Amino acid sequence: MVSAARFAQPPVPVHQDIRFCRSPDGTRLAYAVHGSGPPLVVASCWLSHLQYDWQSPVWRHFLDELGAIATVIRYDERGFGLSDWEVQDFSLAARQADLETVVESLGLERFALLGMSGGSAVAMAYAIAHPENVTRLVLYGTVCGEPVVHEGEGLAEEETYRSMIRVGWAKDDPVFRRVFTTRFIPGADEQQMRWFDDLQRMSTSPKNAVASRIARQAVDIVADLPRITAPTLILQATGDQSTTFDNAVTVSGLIPGARLVAMDSQNHILLAGEPAWATFMAEVREFLGPDQRSWASDDPSTESLSPRELDVLHLCAEGKTNDEIATALTLSPRTVERHLSNIYLKLGVSGSAARTAAVARYLRDR
Repeated sequence: MVSAARFAQPPVPVHQDIRFCRSPDGTRLAYAVHGSGPPLVVASCWLSHLQYDWQSPVWRHFLDELGAIATVIRYDERGFGLSDWEVQDFSLAARQADLETVVESLGLERFALLGMSGGSAVAMAYAIAHPENVTRLVLYGTVCGEPVVHEGEGLAEEETYRSMIRVGWAKDDPVFRRVFTTRFIPGADEQQMRWFDDLQRMSTSPKNAVASRIARQAVDIVADLPRITAPTLILQATGDQSTTFDNAVTVSGLIPGARLVAMDSQNHILLAGEPAWATFMAEVREFLGPDQRSWASDDPSTESLSPRELDVLHLCAEGKTNDEIATALTLSPRTVERHLSNIYLKLGVSGSAARTAAVARYLRDR
């Protein structure tokens, strides 16, 4: 793995809870929660790292600005970031089960869903399987849902890419990884490109990168896309070389009522400061407006909490510390922390005052 010293930055001024759960096949998944507002679950692209993304000149603006309008739930996919790397199954079914596990771990019932890049297939599959859970669906840099067929020069090109991953992904010299970097963010400056070069080998192993790539290219859900019923917004950069504009046109034509927004950029990952990023945020903010207004008017009550969560909050109201709560309820301190995190999420409170706000809500509702 790349040394963290390469990413030395000032302390991150954001509260982020990182938690873990296990998918049905036993894969350990890392997920994180930050921000404030209605829940927005992010099925992100495969190159992610929950901790180091906060130090990123490529990803940080996504986290900051989305967290300003929503409670953002994101996770490292199986085989990547802080999730388990010893993985054999990268199929869409396994990845959908991972998203279902994260959602169930948080006790989410209704939420907006953002599918980014390769994560768009997972988001679409989830929206098809669980229409009752998804309030709104946002697809950014989407795949088309059809298997990728390589023939002739296209096959030779794909074999070259896979060979570059196997040979150069884990090396100190980023020359091979720079090929992928320039496809993802051709408009980046040198600092951003160096960071993305390093993210690639930090995020996963060469073996996982190839296996995941092959599995993603085999995804076939195009026939089921008309079953998506959630209001859908599709955002696509017109010059994207990784997922082309044709993909977005195909998907928007198959999802009933979907709206397609073209953004003037060559970058697969929109960079802070470019006009397309302002367009992205303006569109997402407006699209999620109904969720925001509903969340603000609902003023979530403690009725949504489980009996155990109410037990924890009752002891918080009595002034007990986490260790004292753990002893009283025969739980581990870690489990108490997890219950508190779920309480904060359900009540829509965050930050250093979250505990005080949750106790106040509990006392109000007694």
